[in-house]
Amino acid sequence: MAYLNIIFAAAISYLIGAIPTSYIIAKLLKGIDIREFGSGNVGATNLMRVVGKVPGVIGLLLDVLKGVLPVVLLAGLFYRQGIAVSEPLFKVILALCVVSGHIWTIFLKFKGGKGVATTIGVFLGLAPLITFFGLVIWLVVALIFRYVSLGSLAMATSLPILMALFNRPVEYTILSVVLCILIYYRHRQNIRRLLDGTEYKIGHRLKD
Repeated sequence: MAYLNIIFAAAISYLIGAIPTSYIIAKLLKGIDIREFGSGNVGATNLMRVVGKVPGVIGLLLDVLKGVLPVVLLAGLFYRQGIAVSEPLFKVILALCVVSGHIWTIFLKFKGGKGVATTIGVFLGLAPLITFFGLVIWLVVALIFRYVSLGSLAMATSLPILMALFNRPVEYTILSVVLCILIYYRHRQNIRRLLDGTEYKIGHRLKD
């Protein structure tokens, strides 16, 4: 029964993450497939460029919420003492599932977003103060250099360092390293464009 709790909670976490919020919002508001416009990414940043700031912010908040729900709500509902894994590890499993769902959504042939907003949501649920510092780093880098992607990479890099400095559970530190690597992998095209000087800057709005 304990293992069933883990499997069931992990499956629900994946499905929560797999809800393609930006794809749905773009379809509802403009009747378009967001994958065919802008960067082609199913994420809030591309939604903001293609559809508009307000829909983009809504998509961002929903993606963050997707990350919070499993590690707070589902963990509270399904974790029991003696469940065969520690509570931090249980939350890490759910975190990995929800971010994986966002990146590889079953609803769009396993092609989703880059996982940044959902990762933020995960760490808001696990370590709010550290996430606040990570977001400050994201904001400072993004505003100075005017690249959302660079800010995201800076934040992802900072999280493992902050986890270690604040002596958080080792499971959370390992999670932050794994998600950092995953975010870098998902941003590999952005990294190429940053190096080439062709990356979209903040404020760039694509024409209809």
